[in-house]
Amino acid sequence: MIATYPIQVHTRTCAATGRALQPGERVYSALIDQEGQYVRRDFSAEAWRGPPPGCVAHWISRVPNFPQKRRLTFDDDLLMECFERWADDIEPEKVRFRYVLALLLLRRRRLKFEEVRVHCGETRLLLSCPKSRVTFEVIDPQMSEDDIRRVQDEVTRVFGGE
Repeated sequence: MIATYPIQVHTRTCAATGRALQPGERVYSALIDQEGQYVRRDFSAEAWRGPPPGCVAHWISRVPNFPQKRRLTFDDDLLMECFERWADDIEPEKVRFRYVLALLLLRRRRLKFEEVRVHCGETRLLLSCPKSRVTFEVIDPQMSEDDIRRVQDEVTRVFGGE
């Protein structure tokens, strides 16, 4: 059986220098095992000094000419602060907001999924913070896809994702 692993797309930024990599430019990419997660690092030809520590694979390619979809940027510490602050809040709008924050923090690897618990018909996600080793319970408000999109838009508006 062949295992598949998600590998992020090119970063268009040199991991060593921070310089933007230009379309068509030769780039050296390395897949690094970082705390059990595979992380991609791209290097310009000038900055490549061979595979970095923890490298499990590396390859040479060119920066594609097509534009990369922009990733929203947020202040992760601010997201975590609000997520933690609303832990005991039962107001429905804040419960929905906190649930979407949890999904965003999971995606950004600030939280780690542990398990799902169901008690008296209420579903809760059990999540942990690898950095602080704190465990959190998050109520799953059973939102529709439209509701999730609406709250995601609100999170972007409130936290100023660029």
